[in-house]
Parts: sequence; C-alpha cells; structure tokens
Amino acid sequence: MSHQRLSFMEKAGYSCGDAAANLVFMSMILFQLNFYTDVFGLSANTAAAILLWPRLWDAVFDPVMGVLADRTNTRWGKFRPWVLWTSVPWCVVMILAYTTPDPAWGWSTGMVIAYAGITNTLLMTLYSMNNMPYSAMSGVMTSDLNERTKLNSYRFVSVNVAQFAVGGLTLPLVAKFAQGADRAHGWQMTMTIWAVACLILFLVTFFTTKERIKPLVETQSSPKQDFLDLLKNGPWIALVAYTVFHFGMLALRGGAHYNYYHHYADKAAMFDFLAAVGLTTPDAASTGTLADWLGYIVHGTRDQLASSNVADVFNSLINMAGTATTIIVIMLSVGLSARYGRRAIGVWCFGLSTLTACALYFLPPDAVWAMMGLHILGAIVYAPTVAVMWSMYADAADYSEWQTGRRFTGMVFATIGFSLKAGLALGSASLLWMLAGFFGYDTQMPTAPNAIEGYRVMSSWVVGLLFAGCTLSLLANKLDKQTTLKMADELEQRRRKAGVAPATA
Repeated sequence: MSHQRLSFMEKAGYSCGDAAANLVFMSMILFQLNFYTDVFGLSANTAAAILLWPRLWDAVFDPVMGVLADRTNTRWGKFRPWVLWTSVPWCVVMILAYTTPDPAWGWSTGMVIAYAGITNTLLMTLYSMNNMPYSAMSGVMTSDLNERTKLNSYRFVSVNVAQFAVGGLTLPLVAKFAQGADRAHGWQMTMTIWAVACLILFLVTFFTTKERIKPLVETQSSPKQDFLDLLKNGPWIALVAYTVFHFGMLALRGGAHYNYYHHYADKAAMFDFLAAVGLTTPDAASTGTLADWLGYIVHGTRDQLASSNVADVFNSLINMAGTATTIIVIMLSVGLSARYGRRAIGVWCFGLSTLTACALYFLPPDAVWAMMGLHILGAIVYAPTVAVMWSMYADAADYSEWQTGRRFTGMVFATIGFSLKAGLALGSASLLWMLAGFFGYDTQMPTAPNAIEGYRVMSSWVVGLLFAGCTLSLLANKLDKQTTLKMADELEQRRRKAGVAPATA
C-alpha cells in the first residue's frame, strides 16, 4: 500500500467544504421542519410535502451529477471545480430559502407554498452539485487507507464544529435578530450569516486541495453500464441501505427532539438546570456578556416561564454538549479503525446507539439532567462512526475498480448521495405523517397529550429502530479490515504497472 501523505493544510482545507455544507444540512435536520410550520405557517401535511419532494428530486439528480462529475476534465481535476462553480449560487439561494414572503406583498397561500417549494428545490439541487463532487474528492486525493481515515477525521471535526455553531447559535441568533415577534426576519438574518460563511469556506477548500488519483483509463462506458456494474458491488449495496437508515434517522431525530424538548420536557426543571449552570438572571437587564447577547441567558423568574426562552436555550445547550463531545471523541478515536477495521467500529457503535436512543423513552419530563447525560453518552458511542463511514464509501469505489478495472468514483458517491437524500426526505416526511396518522398531531395544538406521546415514541423507539437498521446493514457489508488492505495493495500494484500511480506528496 502506498504511503501517500497529505499536509495539515490540505486536510484542514478539505474539511472546510463539509463544514460549509453542514451549515445548511444541520439547519435542515434540526430546524427546517419547524421553520415551515411555525414561521411560514404551513400545515403538517404541506410542510411534509415541501420537505419530501425536493429531496426526492435531489436524490434522483445525484446520479446525474455523478455522471457529469466522472466525465468532467479540467486542469483542476474532475470534482474540485464543482466546489468553486456552485459557491456563489449556493450563498444566494440559501438566503432566499429562509426568507418568508412579507404579508404586505399580497401573496396567496398557493404562492407562498410554491415559493417555499421552489427555493427548497433549488437549494437541494445546488447541494448535490456541490457536495457530491466534494465527497468524491476524498477518494482521489490519496490512495493510502489510513490517510483517507485521517482526512475524513479532519473533515468531521470541522463538520461537528459547524454543527456546534448551528445547533447552539441558530435559535439564539434568530431571537436576537427577531426584533420582537418578527421571527421571520430573525431567520433571514441568521441564515445570511451562515450563507456568507459557506461562501468563504468553499473558496478555502478549492484553493487548498488537489486531486491525485487518475483512472487507469478515462471513463468510456455508458452510465447504464456503470450502474449495472455497481449492482454487482455487494459492499455498495449494503452501504446504500445503511445510508437510507442513517440519514432517515438524522432527519427524523432532529424534528422529534425539537418537539420533545420544547413540548415534553418540563420547563421548570429546565430553568433549574440553567440556573445551576449560571445561565439565568432574575431580571431583564442585560448583563453585557456574550452568552446574554446570544440569547443564552434566560431572564425572569421561575414563575415567568411562559415568556422566557428556556426551551430554546436548553435545546441549544444540549445540541452543543453533544456536538462538543462528538468532536473530542472523533479526535481520540482516529486510531480505532486502523486497529479494528471500519466495519467493526460501525457495527459496535451503531448497536450501542440503538440502546441509548431507546432509553430516552423511560425518562420523566423533569429528568433534564438525565436527558443531558443520555445525550452525551449517545454522542460518545456514535462519534467513532462519523469519519470511518465516509471512508467506507471510498472503499466501495475501490471495490468497483478492483472488480471491473474501471474507476467511477463519481457514480459511487452519487448513488450514495441518492440514498442519503432519500433517507432525509423519508425521515422528515415520515415524522410528520406518523405524528399526524398515529398520534393525531395538529400544528395548532402541539401540546395535546396524544402529540406528547408521539414525540416520546418518535424520539426514542423509532430512532432506535433506525439505528438498528444501520447496524444490520453494516453486518451485511463484507469489506472487513483484511479485505480492504488486500484490495488497496492490488490496486496500487495495478496503477504502478499502468504508470498512473499517484505522487507521494
């Protein structure tokens, strides 16, 4: 196996691209569902449709993007230029997608729904045009298996920094920019900040990275043949199933947990928790601290909870605690995959995540300390999977080359992107459909007893079932440590014989 090292600058620069993508991705996972129901004012079924159809379209578009990327040839490479080309349109559409039409414009309900659907579809399309080629870059920057894991470790440290910012700062920033009750303005300004950050981070990725692995022959087969060859790739099939379960879980869990903490968890207990950690003040006077400016200080007394932002602060704090834990564990677990293999890490960690997810159901509403502890424990057992799973996608691309003698990295990552977007679409829509169908959920009565039970079930048992699906899918993937090492050595020998072995620096 080649020992092709990547510099710190290149690893860090590459990681910026997915940090940018997650400013959108985590906003969708954590808040988009409630943004459409609470700010846009859409019904549960309408919001479900707006979340479902653009993501299904995006899933269909991903393989098309894979074909385009595999057949792109520029002096910058196949995949890297797409990060540059999409950066400015991404920034503009991201702002538009979170801009609520002003009632003074006189738009009908149908026009508002169409606007939400069109802007969300454009944002999802640009996400595919940017993130699919970006993800495929990890498979062509180095052929060293350990370097790929390190590269993805850098990537997902940055991802979790972005998730920390989105999960912890979005709601406080919305409140700060809301100017009283105008949460629509708060959302527009907050997402403008994230959009500008995206543009800067994409440019950093483009200017600090390089594609090195060249195919033995340029892609000359048809997209149909590429796809038929993929159907013979057992590891790819297992990873497609895993991805649907995983991203369906993320989308469903984000919306379910928002409702769980805002409508089931006891606000008085939250207030006591925040008081214990110094995030409350008995009067409305500004303390002048950064935490106060960002909205982390809950003003008023325990008896004034109805007018406080206690649920927003606790929700943000629990997101930040989980993400900070994930970042630390990712950095500490880099060597685990080299020792035990990526597949083994995934199976054990997703199995344990199943148990921590189901345990949430048994907590009473005032057990907010236990909620925080369980969330942190869940982050600990989940974190080692973050970097290794994306490295396994690159391994699936290697497996196709090992089988067929042709490399179609873009198609592999595009079809994985299809399953990712399908999982997101089904996860978000299923949450609303199941809440409405089984628990009588009504957006106008979010605290009805049957809805509360729905939040509990969806946040625990259903999330646990999806984690179990991830575990079973990875058990079906036969690319264990020994097989990936053998495959990497044989591919390296083929490239050297063909004179296309990558440089070592």
